[in-house]
Amino acid sequence: MSTLTVTRRDSATGPVLDVAGSLDYDHAATLRREVGLLFLDSGQCLSIDLSGLDFCDSSGISALLAARQHALAAGADMVLLSVPANTLRIMTMVGLNRVFTIHPGTT
Repeated sequence: MSTLTVTRRDSATGPVLDVAGSLDYDHAATLRREVGLLFLDSGQCLSIDLSGLDFCDSSGISALLAARQHALAAGADMVLLSVPANTLRIMTMVGLNRVFTIHPGTT
């Protein structure tokens, strides 16, 4: 499995985290740490771009849920962008497509 990189950039609506590599047990803490460093204002939107994601296991899904919780606690929204088909299929099977706001493109 490949390592995970999380790169932050800013957009008009709020921060965007570009996630690439494997979001798995060995690397989920990287995403949690990067999200924990974000200061979100009420009304902003945290976007997590998964277009570079190679693999995501349950630890990765848990990290994404923690990111959503971080955003909601700040009064912000969160969207997932460009979720790979295999990850989207798993999210749909367990009903997370109704929990996350998912957009097909990137910002």
